[in-house]
Amino acid sequence: MFRTVEKVLQQSSSYVRNKKFSTSTASLTDHVKVSFLEGVRTITLAGPSRNALSLRMMEELTENIAKDQNDISLRAIVIKAEGPMFSAGHNLKELTSDSGREMHNAVFKAASKMMFSILQSPVPVIASVHGLAAAAGCQLVAGCDIAVCSENASFSTPGASVGIFCSTPGVALVRAIPSKVAADMLFTGEPISAQQALLCGLVSRVVPAERLDEEISKVTASILSKSRSVIELGKKFLYTQIQQDIQTAYRLGESVMTSNVSMADAQEGIQSFIGKKKPHWKHTSA
Repeated sequence: MFRTVEKVLQQSSSYVRNKKFSTSTASLTDHVKVSFLEGVRTITLAGPSRNALSLRMMEELTENIAKDQNDISLRAIVIKAEGPMFSAGHNLKELTSDSGREMHNAVFKAASKMMFSILQSPVPVIASVHGLAAAAGCQLVAGCDIAVCSENASFSTPGASVGIFCSTPGVALVRAIPSKVAADMLFTGEPISAQQALLCGLVSRVVPAERLDEEISKVTASILSKSRSVIELGKKFLYTQIQQDIQTAYRLGESVMTSNVSMADAQEGIQSFIGKKKPHWKHTSA
């Protein structure tokens, strides 16, 4: 068996720690609002200036994405925003020469850490997007597992227009959409519409603005109906195999699926399907 599979399953086993299922909690920090309801943690960007991803906001985002990852009552994370737009990207005031190179480095390191926290989260992270998602804001959307946007949403990487090429946003972008589309966005800075974003794969679904919250609820309800440990295993395999050649990916997939079938929740699902009844998940890797 591949070591990668063993590592996945070992990490999944940490979920045996059950905590009391929370119904509704909320907290407010300087730049984000956080609530928890029926397994879904919602992180709302609430920055003072077009939800610019300042150093502090990115730190708060990362903290709340990574918080209580081993609590099996956490089943999905939604990132949304207040105001007329999702995010204008980095706070350019933090990138002036007066801020200093140390500050500049801290900003971009924080952005990368934020993106890794999404990738490493054991549960799906879903972007709920309205209005403009620009530069690092577009990067954030591209890095989420699922993205649902309203028809009025738009996406851009206009950094070159102000003399700062969107290098790190491009890392997420070119992994989410075809390279020709990514290059067009990065070199011209021109925005793409919600429908264009759907066609190229930057977002998963597009709905009228008044139905955005409803559609997010549909997505999370579907995730909540499944075993958390199975979703976690699947997410880790998805992003591991995409970096591999096809033969290695299939060999790893064989091992992962064989291990998956041996899990209690897999057998519960199989027997429930055969018996035409609703499965009762344990949400553990055992």
